[in-house]
Amino acid sequence: MAITQRQLFLDHLAQTTNFPMSLEIVRAEGSYMYNPDGKSYLDLISGISVSSIGHRHPKVVEAIKNQVDQYMHLMVYGEYIQTPQVALAQKLAELLGEGLDSTYFVNSGSEANEGAMKLAKRATGRAEIISMKKAYHGSTQGVLSIIGDENFKRGFRPLLPGTRAIQFDSVEDLEQITNKTAAVIVEPIQGEAGYIPPSQEYLGALRKKCNETGTLLIFDEVQCGFGRTGKMFAHQHYGIKPDIITLAKGMGGGMPIGAFIASRELMAHFKDNPILGHITTFGGHPVSCAASLACVNVIVDEKLADGVKAKAELFKELLVHPKIEEMRGKGLMLAVQLDTFENVQKVIDHCLKNGVVSDWFLFCDNAIRLSPPLNIDEEDIRKACKILLEGVDLI
Repeated sequence: MAITQRQLFLDHLAQTTNFPMSLEIVRAEGSYMYNPDGKSYLDLISGISVSSIGHRHPKVVEAIKNQVDQYMHLMVYGEYIQTPQVALAQKLAELLGEGLDSTYFVNSGSEANEGAMKLAKRATGRAEIISMKKAYHGSTQGVLSIIGDENFKRGFRPLLPGTRAIQFDSVEDLEQITNKTAAVIVEPIQGEAGYIPPSQEYLGALRKKCNETGTLLIFDEVQCGFGRTGKMFAHQHYGIKPDIITLAKGMGGGMPIGAFIASRELMAHFKDNPILGHITTFGGHPVSCAASLACVNVIVDEKLADGVKAKAELFKELLVHPKIEEMRGKGLMLAVQLDTFENVQKVIDHCLKNGVVSDWFLFCDNAIRLSPPLNIDEEDIRKACKILLEGVDLI
C-alpha cells in the first residue's frame, strides 16, 4: 500500500501541535484552494493575512516568471544594485512619505521586528524595549522576549533582559516609558489579541510620550499593513507616524518577504561601530521583491483598500446571531466573538467540512478570525457568512 501524503507529512515535517489542520492542497487560485479530489475551500484567512490579493494573482505570477528569467540570488543584502530591490524600496518610500524612506529588506515579520529592535538599541544607546500585553511580534528569541503572553515564553527562558510589557490602549501605562527606553513597539491594530483597534487618544499620547523621552516608536504593521484596514497602512487612519515601521505578510503577494523602514539618518547607524550592523543573506531576494512590487501595484492600481470598508460592513451586516457576542476589528481584520474556544472550534470544523477556512487567534481563542483577500467578491462573502451562521446555529 502506498504511503499517503498525510502520513509522510506526519512522519517527516516538524509538527507544532498534536492536531494540525492537515488540509492537503494541490492548487490555489483567487480566493479558493483545492484538495486532491477537487473540493474547493474559500480562504477566509488568506494564509493568515498573507494572500491579500488572492492566491496566484496573475500579475504577481508574471512578475515572478519575468524575474526568474533575469536572475535570482546574487549576493548578500546591500552589496549589489538589484533593480527589484531598488524599485520596491522607491515605491514604499513614495507610499510612506518623508521620514520612512530607507528600507532594509528581510524574509519575514519576525526578522523585521528583530532588525527594528537592534536599530533602536544602536541608535539610542539604550537597552529597554517596551511592548504590549497580548502583542505578537514573531517567534525568534529576540521578539519572543517582547510578545505579550507568558505561556509562549515560559519554556524558552532566559530571554532578552530589559523588556517590559504594558497594557495596550492604556494612557496611564505610558508613564512607564522613560529616558531609559530605547523603543516602544506596538501594533496599530493588535492582531493575535483578537483584532483590537486602539483609540486615537492613546496613539496620540504614545507618540507624545516617545517624543518627550527620546524613545523611538516602532509600529508593527506585519499583519495590518498593505490595505488590510482600508488604508495602505493602518497608522494612516490615525495621522500618527512611527520612527520605524515593520512589514511582511501581505507585502509579498504570497512570496516570503519582510522589511523594516526608517529614515536614512536612523538607518545609517548600521554603517559603523560596527560596520555591517545588520546582515541577511536572502533578505530582499529579487524574486520576492519583484512579486512584492507587483502585489503593491495591484493594491494601489485596483484601489483595493478603498473597497475594504464596504466589504467589512457586509460581513458585519450578515453575521448577526444571538450567540455572536461581538464583531470587532478594522477593515478586513474582523473578529467574530463567541463564548468559548470549544464553540469556536465547532464553528471552524463546520466551516471546514463545508469548504470555508477560518481560524482562531493565539491570544484570543474564543473568537473566529476573518482576514479574507481584499478582492474577495460579494457573492463569496455571502456564501461564507451563510456557512458561518450555520456553524453558530449548531453550538
